[in-house]
Amino acid sequence: MEFHEKLQELRKKRNMTQEELAEALYVSRTAVSKWESGRGYPSIDSLKELSAFFQISIDDLLSGNVLLSIAEKDNHCKMQRTYCFLASMIDVSSFMLIILPLYPKAVGGYVYSISLIDYAETGKQYLFLYWTIYLALIIIGIASLILLKYQKEKSAQILSDISIGCDVMGLVFMVVCRETYAAVFLVIMLAVKIMMKDRIHDHKI
Repeated sequence: MEFHEKLQELRKKRNMTQEELAEALYVSRTAVSKWESGRGYPSIDSLKELSAFFQISIDDLLSGNVLLSIAEKDNHCKMQRTYCFLASMIDVSSFMLIILPLYPKAVGGYVYSISLIDYAETGKQYLFLYWTIYLALIIIGIASLILLKYQKEKSAQILSDISIGCDVMGLVFMVVCRETYAAVFLVIMLAVKIMMKDRIHDHKI
């Protein structure tokens, strides 16, 4: 007997509707419907809840191969969520590019480092682009954290990919404008994101 058939049988023995089972497991009715129609499997956490609720072992609910596949998928999803969280925190940390003394100011033959707030050595159009890039990264980071809070991992992943594009554009722009310190900061941010993303991709393979 397949998992979806076992689940239907267990639920009906308890004289429960899909909605009642969903409430007992703290999941949506759509999720239960998907499981019972054979269109998907619960996460490891939901399987544990099912096992405890129906007082049946997970091995009796699923075959070993299916359970292994679910565990691998669940682990990948957790890694993906961790990546999105860390990438979002890196994006939020872009405010450091605004407050740290990363920009040159010539005074009396000497060059001092100042923050972007006090930076006026370059044209207004360049300053506008600096602020636009940094604020875009900060907003993306905050938006990603909000999406993760409401379990919108796919949307958060899209924003994380967009932020990498912003990093690349910002890096190219800083190199062209010879903003060395800001460019180094962006290189570090971009490198960390790419390494984390590659690690998740390698794990999935």
